[in-house]
Amino acid sequence: MKLLIWYCSSFGYTPSLATLDDADPDPGTVEIRDAVVGFIQAEEADPLEASEVEKKVLKNLKWAAGKNETNRVVLHSFAHLSESKASPAFTRELFHRLQDRLENAGYEVFQTPFGWFLDLRMDAPGKSLARIFKSI
Repeated sequence: MKLLIWYCSSFGYTPSLATLDDADPDPGTVEIRDAVVGFIQAEEADPLEASEVEKKVLKNLKWAAGKNETNRVVLHSFAHLSESKASPAFTRELFHRLQDRLENAGYEVFQTPFGWFLDLRMDAPGKSLARIFKSI
């Protein structure tokens, strides 16, 4: 698992190109304020350690949210952090589990539409702990 976390005072996207036959519905343009955005790449070996990987991703997202004084988390599938890739089915299910667990812990959670290339807009302040990379 590769995880790149950005704190964004504003994060927005517009779906531009569906990349999967079963891509999520196009939600149109979305803007989210004051959130940590997890750019997440599930890797080929992750299904073998799914429970441990999930636990570590949650820990890192919660920590980053706390350090940036927000309870908003955006989950974004970003298959550009490693050459190793898990299946789309595993990644999609992982994101749903992460969202459920974060919401149960009191976070407001958003997912970018799965299976799309997105036009992104980010306003990310240059402060300590606003950008974090983890290899899990």
